Amino acid sequence: MRLAVLGTGYVGLVAGAGFADFGNEVTCVDIDAEKVARLRRD
Repeated sequence: MRLAVLGTGYVGLVAGAGFADFGNEVTCVDIDAEKVARLRRD
């Protein structure tokens, strides 16, 4: 299943990681470009 999570705060990031752990394809979106860049580096 393909899912999109809007916001990568405490709830969105954990929810996205949980869905991904169950084998889903997850895309997280956030308006804070620096936060997204840090997530991509790790």
